[in-house]
Amino acid sequence: MARIDSVKAHFVPQEREDDIYAKWMEKGAFIAEADSDKPAYTIVMPPPNITGALHIGHALDLTLQDILVRQKRMTGFETLYLPGTDHASIATEVKIVETLREKGIEKEELGREGFLVRAWEWKEEYGGNIIEQAKKLGLSSDWTRLRFTLDEGLSRAVQQVFVNLFNKGLIYRGERLVNWCPDCQTSISDIEVDYEEKAGHFWHIRYPLADVDGYLEIATTRPETMLGDTALAVHPEDERYRQYIGQEVILPIVNRRIPIVADSYVEKEFGTGVVKVTPGHDPNDFEIGLRHDLPILSVMDEQGKINENGGKFAGLDRSEARRLIVRELEENGYLSKVEDIVHQVGHCSRCHTSVEPMISMQWFVKMEELAKPAIDVVKDGQIKFVPERFSKIYFNWMENVRDWCISRQLWWGHRIPAWYCRDCGEITVSLDEPATCVHCGKASLLQDEDTLDTWFSSALWPFSTLGWPETTEDMEKFFPTDVLVTGYDIIFFWVARMIFSSLEQTGKIPFKYVYIHGLVRDAEGRKMSKSLGNGIDPLDMIRQYGADALRFALINGISPGNDTRFSQEKIEAARNFSNKIWNAFRFALMNFDEEMDFSAIGPEDFAREDKWILHELQKLIQTVNQNFDNFDLGIALGNIYSFLWDDFCDWYIEMVKARLQIKGKSRTTAQFVLNHVLVTAVKLLHPYMPFVTEEIFTHLIHEEGDLVSSRWPEVREDFYFAETASELAVLMEVIRIVRNLRVELNVPPRKEIELSLLTDDEGIRELFSTSPDLLSHLAKIHSVKLYETDVEIPLQAVSANFSKGVLYIPLEDLIDIEEEIGRLEEERDSLAKEVLRCEKMLSNEKFVQRAPEQVVQKEREKLANYQEALLNTKERLRQLQQA
Repeated sequence: MARIDSVKAHFVPQEREDDIYAKWMEKGAFIAEADSDKPAYTIVMPPPNITGALHIGHALDLTLQDILVRQKRMTGFETLYLPGTDHASIATEVKIVETLREKGIEKEELGREGFLVRAWEWKEEYGGNIIEQAKKLGLSSDWTRLRFTLDEGLSRAVQQVFVNLFNKGLIYRGERLVNWCPDCQTSISDIEVDYEEKAGHFWHIRYPLADVDGYLEIATTRPETMLGDTALAVHPEDERYRQYIGQEVILPIVNRRIPIVADSYVEKEFGTGVVKVTPGHDPNDFEIGLRHDLPILSVMDEQGKINENGGKFAGLDRSEARRLIVRELEENGYLSKVEDIVHQVGHCSRCHTSVEPMISMQWFVKMEELAKPAIDVVKDGQIKFVPERFSKIYFNWMENVRDWCISRQLWWGHRIPAWYCRDCGEITVSLDEPATCVHCGKASLLQDEDTLDTWFSSALWPFSTLGWPETTEDMEKFFPTDVLVTGYDIIFFWVARMIFSSLEQTGKIPFKYVYIHGLVRDAEGRKMSKSLGNGIDPLDMIRQYGADALRFALINGISPGNDTRFSQEKIEAARNFSNKIWNAFRFALMNFDEEMDFSAIGPEDFAREDKWILHELQKLIQTVNQNFDNFDLGIALGNIYSFLWDDFCDWYIEMVKARLQIKGKSRTTAQFVLNHVLVTAVKLLHPYMPFVTEEIFTHLIHEEGDLVSSRWPEVREDFYFAETASELAVLMEVIRIVRNLRVELNVPPRKEIELSLLTDDEGIRELFSTSPDLLSHLAKIHSVKLYETDVEIPLQAVSANFSKGVLYIPLEDLIDIEEEIGRLEEERDSLAKEVLRCEKMLSNEKFVQRAPEQVVQKEREKLANYQEALLNTKERLRQLQQA
């Protein structure tokens, strides 16, 4: 145990957190042992992109994971918190290309191998930044097992999965309509497309009938794609157009004959009931084209420019082509009208360029066979979503899933293990580079240029990181993992793909629970963004307030699946809480003796307040355990906070101050209880605020080593004192009421008062008659009078009800009643004027409509405050006038 003079007055996180973390690392506190006899508990860290910097969303995500891991480590599990990073193919390649361009170098000048050399150099220089930043949060990850999605072991796993799926016929290559990003120059999956509302137009265009007079009119938001129209479609039951089915129209400007087909996809009531069919540039039109065996014509190239199929518009950017096509339609009388609309436009989630649906030769994963077992394991409860409502999002996506386009036209990533034979044209898919074609035996092979979607490798993360496809000790011990912690925005990006990949490759679920958290929003509930300038840099918060304060501010009050608000006030409150428990610890240390023997202390030595705090502590342990079992981590923290701030600091410490001044067994007992409560409480708090709790634990009396590897508190049945706790709760209730009345009556803080109690509860009468010291110290009550009837109650007294009776405070000698009445009457009149002024201002429609919203809101708040104060003043007046 440390002497008080060796402990600083304040815990300074900037001075201590790095040293404490270094001590944990030096002792190997986070390293998991695969040969341990303890039950395993595993969480894999969702790998952040190597291009990224730690943002507030990462901080929430990682803190939640670390809380779960630290608590399980203390409850006796062999915990593995496995860290790693993602190569993030598109994001990283874009970043590296930008860096090269700043130096005047184009990617193509370097060639593939040269570019990859630069990419790995960039990764080595910058790729570890986010991991070092994450360590500042105090994460108890096993850094000896740090993985990277492009490292040798994981790359081998990716190749193995590709080969396995290809051999089963679940991977194929074919022409399909994909989402193409003209800026990133690659295909992207459906879930990498963000839809944004944009102002646009419906251009109503007349298509002349080919063999008779007349025309059919369509409306489109993208007139430039009409160059690739291969049909018009109407509903087969639409009486207006049934006569035209099977006939042809002339495609305006292009002058190509195209058929009119009947398809039930067309909505009769929408627009004119006629739609243009452009199979090469619209996913729905693509399906219509397949059903009617229509030609699939692509009129744009990979840069979003009109290609050779666009005739005289070839070479033009799509937006310029649109302008010229609309002008020509208008000049030739084909444009009927232009209608202003607001519609959803798909954008690349990486670069925000508008996406172009395009026909392209790509690699796909067949999803129907993979999706069914992945749906079943959630339906039958093998995998549980927390909260459960998010399983509906999962089911909706999985039950309507389309084949997954997994190829990307990039260089940075896992190159597709497929080789094309120049002689026979067949494809060889192999784990290792083949020497000859498996079909014809020739050696003229060329590897596919494309790389795999980043999510292909991320989908294998829970098992590839543990050594799969090899049978490793880690796979045997730590798989399946226990909890996946992630945001609701990547349920389909990542969660679903991990589930079906794990089931297909290992025959096991990847994890048992999916804990979903919400977004971190600003104090006003807005999403944080650069444009709003409301972002919070977690590293700035750590530098200013410490990691403990940031962790506390992020977690306190949150609930699974719901967004949370972050504000300066929250983190300042977190810092204040850290200071509060530090001061409580220092108070205890200040009142400890150099030699203390607690061996003879037993329950029979406990005073009433000792029994109360120990009883509340057992309830807290039980409640927090239940909170953790239910993943209510925010509620658990709130319970720990309330216990330490209210019960321990504000009540118990105040109750025992007098006992600590007098040597003897009562003092020793109080010292024992102070130490026991602090040791137990900092254990409960440790998963949330690891640094300050470790520092406090170091100086307390216990037989354990570091807090990080100590045992989680267990409920002690011999420390339950329900009856005594219930009695003391009544005493505290009365003290609170008395304190409030003293404030309301402006009784000087040091002025002692007399308390009268009217109660027929014998136990309560005995409680108050035997607690003079507590009543004197906590409420300045010099004497208590107990009554069974109200006959003898002083007439001039203020009364208040409590749970077991009525209390009275005689006013005699405490205040000058007439003087106080006069003062309150003046206060009442003044407040009434302010209420009238506010009401008048707020009833002025011009003020409410023209003044800034914050000014109006401030005036409303003033009115509410004045009204409440007026009611309180009137009530105090009523009490004094009736006394």
